Amino acid sequence: MGLSGLVCALLLAACCCSRRAAGVPGEAEPPDPELVEAEVGGTALLTCGPSHSQSNFSHVDWFSVHKEKPTLIFRVRKGQGQSEPGEYQKRLSLQDRGTALVLSHVTPHDERIFLCQVKRPQSQEHRIQLRVYKAPEEPTIQVNPLGISVSSKEPEEVATCVGRNGYPLPQVIWYKNGHSLKEEKDRVYIQSSQIVESSGLYTLVSILKAQLVTADKDALFYCELSYRLPSGNHMKESREVSVQVFYPAEKVWLEVEPVGALKEGDHVEIRCLADGNPPPHFTISKQNLSTKEVEEMTPEDNGVLVLESAQKEHSGLYQCQGLDLETMASLLSDQQELLVNYVSAVRVSPAAPESQEGGSLVLSCEAESNQAVQFQWLREKTGQVLTEGPLLQLDNLKREAGGGYRCIASVPRVPGLNRTQLVHVAVFGSPWMTQKERRIWVQENAVLNLSCEASGHPRPTISWSVEGTAQEQDQEPQSVLSVLSVLVTPELLRTGAECVASNALGRNTTTIFLELDSSRSTGLSTSTVSPSVRANGTSTEKKLPEPESKGVAIVAVTVCVLVLAVLGAVLYFFYKKGKLPCGRSGKQEMERNTSI
Repeated sequence: MGLSGLVCALLLAACCCSRRAAGVPGEAEPPDPELVEAEVGGTALLTCGPSHSQSNFSHVDWFSVHKEKPTLIFRVRKGQGQSEPGEYQKRLSLQDRGTALVLSHVTPHDERIFLCQVKRPQSQEHRIQLRVYKAPEEPTIQVNPLGISVSSKEPEEVATCVGRNGYPLPQVIWYKNGHSLKEEKDRVYIQSSQIVESSGLYTLVSILKAQLVTADKDALFYCELSYRLPSGNHMKESREVSVQVFYPAEKVWLEVEPVGALKEGDHVEIRCLADGNPPPHFTISKQNLSTKEVEEMTPEDNGVLVLESAQKEHSGLYQCQGLDLETMASLLSDQQELLVNYVSAVRVSPAAPESQEGGSLVLSCEAESNQAVQFQWLREKTGQVLTEGPLLQLDNLKREAGGGYRCIASVPRVPGLNRTQLVHVAVFGSPWMTQKERRIWVQENAVLNLSCEASGHPRPTISWSVEGTAQEQDQEPQSVLSVLSVLVTPELLRTGAECVASNALGRNTTTIFLELDSSRSTGLSTSTVSPSVRANGTSTEKKLPEPESKGVAIVAVTVCVLVLAVLGAVLYFFYKKGKLPCGRSGKQEMERNTSI
């Protein structure tokens, strides 16, 4: 090659070097780093070149590149690896005969470029870009506890969303009623900030500010965090929250509970309601339907007027008035009639009915109501319905007809609305005893309680034939029960006890016979003998058992029949002989003959 050829070659080489240095388009550039992804806390596999590479990996140097400054972190010599002192000293290990490096316990600080250099047979290098990811925790949301007024002139804080410990920084999207929100001038503003933790993870804080309207009182807000992992894109949502919205009332109305027909004695609540928040200050006015007078009432703080026991005087036209304490605007509800149905006290005439036996009575029942009233008469002791209507006719009265009769006045249109009145019918008669006589077992020297019950009109009084302590108890207006406490003595066993009931029309008695119970102890004791449950005006008690009474009766009847037969035969014999005269003289003669 001549001198001119050598000069040309040198110029060509210099030109090529200058083109490469200047990055002339069309020339080859270094390839992009290989992308490797890993999650925080996991492992990353760093491979030095393609797996089919023919390079000799017995001599390799690994570098981490931070701010374009490479730092040696690992050496491979003759297939043996050795970590360099530093942050990666205990987290790197060799794999696949030296072609790959394993990085364990990945942290956000490991997101950088790693470089491997192969020295033989010729110098080569391979760059790896490590991307690190960490899913944030479930987002938390905190609503503004003070609420927002619709009268505010600028956006107010609605809620704050926090997403902790994510990497890289997640994206936040706010939603209202399922629709995403975007920033809007003077209406919606989203203010987000980030905190870098010592671990390298990010905490995202996002504040939603908005200017709300009345329709937002039921709106639901939540935030969504979008983030990426090696497996793909993901998202997490917070819970839904609602913020208290303050807005003036536009309407006031009145409600009454319970719904339906009301009656005296009901628990009634009159509620004032409004569509504003907070509700206005309420007052209630009541107009009397007859006098047209208006009465002002103050309900409780929640706008409720409570009638614990409603009366007919509570009837009237009610109206609520709501006063907005912020704007001082006043709103009135429509008037609503409150009708408390009632039945007056029932009156029965005559008030104290009485009659002779065999007589008749007419009982009349009266009551007033604002509704149609139905009357019904019942027998008090049996509950039997006697008649429908205000009049009760009692004819041919017997002693048993005395006692209680109840009149019920009810309003069929208002369930449960009724009043009753009890009246006692008295039938004149002498005392009537529940028993004429009875026998009881007793023990000598025992204290015994004897009972005696009598009824009649006028009301009878009771006395005893023996000494003791007596107590009287009124059973019914015309009945009395007397209980006598006595000591059982031989004299009492002999005479028994007699109970005497008397009134202006006569007297009656009950005789109690005492029989000594020899099978029981004779020590001093106390026992009670009283009438048992009455049935058809009589009372049964434990009487003295008579096991041989039937046999004795048969013998007595037989003896009587024989005596009568003998007597009849004798009379017939004297009659045939003519010695049975008629008249007074014959009777005297027969008496003389008989005496002889």
